[in-house]
Amino acid sequence: MASHQIRHVATHLLTPLLMCLGMGLAYLGAFHQPEPNHLAIAVVGDTPQVKVLAQTLKDTGGDKLDVITLPSREDAIGQLRHRDLAGAFVPDAQHPEALVATAGSDTTAMAVETVFQQIAAKQGTPLTVTDITSPASGDPTAQGIFFLLVALSIGSYGSVAAIGAAGAELPMWIRAMFGLVTSLIVSLIGLAIAGPVFHVVEHDNAAVWAMSWLYSAGILAVGIGLHTFLKRWTTLVMMILFVMLNFTTSGGVYTPWLQNDFFGALHSFWNGAGFVEGARSLLYFDGAGFGSRLASLFLWFGAGVVLVIAAGLTEKRRAASAPKHAAIEEPREEAEQEMEETVGV
Repeated sequence: MASHQIRHVATHLLTPLLMCLGMGLAYLGAFHQPEPNHLAIAVVGDTPQVKVLAQTLKDTGGDKLDVITLPSREDAIGQLRHRDLAGAFVPDAQHPEALVATAGSDTTAMAVETVFQQIAAKQGTPLTVTDITSPASGDPTAQGIFFLLVALSIGSYGSVAAIGAAGAELPMWIRAMFGLVTSLIVSLIGLAIAGPVFHVVEHDNAAVWAMSWLYSAGILAVGIGLHTFLKRWTTLVMMILFVMLNFTTSGGVYTPWLQNDFFGALHSFWNGAGFVEGARSLLYFDGAGFGSRLASLFLWFGAGVVLVIAAGLTEKRRAASAPKHAAIEEPREEAEQEMEETVGV
């Protein structure tokens, strides 16, 4: 009896220990040493001195900096608003200027300032920093969208365990409807907190809410579909997909310009990045790049729908071939185990 209980405890400990390992690898791998990685900057002007300065930055920066020259300050602001640049330097013998977009990423803006401060220091002149964006009144660092993402994610993947485990005996279409309604509630809670309560979202509320619902519905659809195949391991897999690889690649803390190539590559299509960058585009950059980010959210939701359909067909085949008493008893046991292992991060 004791040996059975020991094995039972050891089996249940495996999931949190794997979560510990995964979280350590993901978070430390993504955040432990932020440094420029092809940081896109520009030097404004077309004089020989400007070209020499740009080339010097290229030579000293190596792979850390991607440096171009632009003919005017207006061109630099335009590229910053289109999110093609991280920052621009406007040379001046007395008042050099750094152009940044804090709302795109506060940490990226600080990295740009550090690069340009070094130039100004060599000239012995103070650097003027101009932010071309205006973060929301309740979100001066423009990182509130990332924390909204965290709230939406936890509400979504946490609900997967409840629906999948407690509703294991329900038909798949009912569980899918639970997921759709739950995602609606999660999105409304998120927008209420981010909007009227903390003023992180001050306009385009309907669009941000729709993105929140689509993002949450995608997570729930993926989770409900996976639960049929993975059972109590669903929680671990959901944390890998929507916490470990999601928060680290969303751009909410560091953008790809300050991360290694692995996390930067995931940023281009992961659903968390789709939500964060899509919301930033709407709120601060006049919709620049919004279409591709919205498309990534639809693709993740589509993948979830495919998983739900596949899971429903699989359950029908299993029900047709399994004895009725076994089909009832197994979900109950799995439900108890999975509800015990549900973890919020």
